[in-house]
Amino acid sequence: MNSQNKSARDRLVLALDVNTLDEAKDLVYELKDYVGVFKVGLQLFTSVGPDIIKMIQGEGREIFFDGKFHDIPNTVAKASANLIKHGVTFFNIHTSGGSKMISTTVKLSKETAKSLGLPKPTILGVTILTSFGQRTLTEELLITKNIDEYVGKLAKLGKDSGLDGIIASATDVPKIRKECGDDFIILCPAIRPTWSVVNDQIRVVTPADSIKMGVDYLVVGRPITAASDRVSAAKLVLDEIEEALAEK
Repeated sequence: MNSQNKSARDRLVLALDVNTLDEAKDLVYELKDYVGVFKVGLQLFTSVGPDIIKMIQGEGREIFFDGKFHDIPNTVAKASANLIKHGVTFFNIHTSGGSKMISTTVKLSKETAKSLGLPKPTILGVTILTSFGQRTLTEELLITKNIDEYVGKLAKLGKDSGLDGIIASATDVPKIRKECGDDFIILCPAIRPTWSVVNDQIRVVTPADSIKMGVDYLVVGRPITAASDRVSAAKLVLDEIEEALAEK
């Protein structure tokens, strides 16, 4: 899933952080012409199940399944294979699950996709959640490394274990590029346009800043989904991405 030639729309991932299939349908139907990928997380999936996957696929859009799997290797690998059986080939797992969990999952996911005639899966790693700051890392998890260094090491572990990319803040991009190279996919959550509020995320950047820093995919949620005019909000985000791409 090389993103170098992707359009602004293809780079925009919309978070479907709602509770019902009807709410999700409304968002997908309204915004499918402005969004390339729809993110399905645990909130929505545990409410409506695989029906949401079928609905998005039926509208010709890609799904990013944001399940952040983290368990023993066999469990994560088989859960990931089940995702692929549903047609999801773009999803994530926690890099802190370790190299064996990652490599086992990558291997079974590829085998499952090949056996079903589906595209090679794109599997990304989660390093540190965007709600974490240095204080949480140090005082609660007792990890003394600087957060930027820690993210870089987890990203490198993910690449060395077979992952296609990583989920990280745009501010972490320089360290990740140094550790993992230019072809490693970086998907950035917590994207907040300059005109939106920050909410509960600690480490945030704008769409333009993230593109200039080298992010491949941008996840936007409430700035679009909670807007009074969602189409206009999506267009504003696309404009920011397009302007930044033109300047690169």
